[in-house]
Amino acid sequence: MFNSPPDWPEPIIRVQSLSQTCIDSIPERYIKSPNERPSINSSFNDANIPIIDLKDLYGDDKDAKLSILKQISEACNEWGFFQIVNHGVSPDLMDKARETWRQFFHLPMEMKQKFANSPKTYEGYGSRLGIEKGAILDWSDYYYLHYLPLCLKDHNKWPDLPLSCREVFDDYGKEVVKLGGRLMKALSINLGLREDFLQNAFGGEDIGACLRVNFYPKCPKPDLTLGLSSHSDPGGMTMLLPDDQVSGLQVRKSDNWITVKPHPYAFIVNIGDQIQVLSNAMYKSVEHRVIVNSDKERVSLAFFYNPKSDIPIEPAKELVTLDKPALYPAMTFDQYRLFIRLRGPRGKSQVESLKSRTSSTIINIK
Repeated sequence: MFNSPPDWPEPIIRVQSLSQTCIDSIPERYIKSPNERPSINSSFNDANIPIIDLKDLYGDDKDAKLSILKQISEACNEWGFFQIVNHGVSPDLMDKARETWRQFFHLPMEMKQKFANSPKTYEGYGSRLGIEKGAILDWSDYYYLHYLPLCLKDHNKWPDLPLSCREVFDDYGKEVVKLGGRLMKALSINLGLREDFLQNAFGGEDIGACLRVNFYPKCPKPDLTLGLSSHSDPGGMTMLLPDDQVSGLQVRKSDNWITVKPHPYAFIVNIGDQIQVLSNAMYKSVEHRVIVNSDKERVSLAFFYNPKSDIPIEPAKELVTLDKPALYPAMTFDQYRLFIRLRGPRGKSQVESLKSRTSSTIINIK
C-alpha cells in the first residue's frame, strides 16, 4: 500500500545545534506560515484540561469508581485529553526517567549521532517527521524506541549512556504499560463494551508500545515556529510525562489553543486515532501542538499504547447501527502509521481522510 523510504530526503540538522548558534533569528526552514504560528488568547489563560484522581478506580467503593469513570467519560467527550494523578507510577521513577533523558540530550553530539535514525522505522535519534523534500520543519529533536512487542524491542538501539539508563527506561516502560491496560478497561466500560474489549482489539497482551522523547531546545524566535506541528496521535492512547518546569503542550478546543498546565506528577492522557476508529468516533482524537520557549529548553516523554501492528482496526460492531453506520474502513496500524510517516503532522486530516474510503465498503449490521 505504502513503501517505506530508505533515508531522509535531505541532510539532517540537529535543532539543538541550531539553538546554540542562532542568536536572534532562525532558519527559514523552521518559520511557519502566519496561520500556523503560535498565538496566545488571553481569554483562555485560566483554562486547563481536566485533572482526574484515579486512587479509587479499582477499590471497593462502587460510588467512587463510578464517579471516576464518569469524569473520564466526560473528559474524553469534551476534550479528548485529561491529566491523571494517583495512577500507580512512582514519582521517583517519573523524575528519574525524565532527567535521565535530559542528560542524554546533553551528551556530546558525536555520542548521540551513533543512534541517528532513518525514516524506515524512526527508531533512534531524530530531528524531523515526514519525508517531504523542502518541508517546513519543527523546532525539536527526539528519540524514538520500541518497548512492545518484544520482537521489536532492541536494546542495541537504545542509548547506552548515561550509565544505568537502559534499566531506568525498562522499569519506566513496564509501569506505564500497566497503567495503559488499566485505562483501556475504563474506556471500554464507558463505551458500553466489555471491560476487555479495547485491549483484545489491540491484540490482548500482544500490543505495541513505544516511546518518543521530545527535546525542545531554546528558540530565539518562538513566535515564528512550533516545537511540534498540529496533529492528532495516530496510535491508540498516549500517556505523556511533561516537563516539570516548562509548559508547552497546547490542545485545540473549538477554535482556540489551550496551553496545558501540568499538575505535579500527573500523566497527560489523550485519545489517539485508533480508538477514534474503534469507537466509531464516539471518542475523538484531538489536535494538539507544542510551542517553544526563548529562555528554557523542554523535555517530555510521550508513551504510545498501540494496537498490534498487523491487526485490522475498524469500528466495533457493537457501536455500528443503522443510524450510525461504520465511519471507517478496516486498516492495520502498520498501514496507517506508514501513511502518517510519509506525510508528517497534518492536523486531523489524516484520520478524517479515511472516511472517504468507506463509500465503497459494504457494512454488515447485525
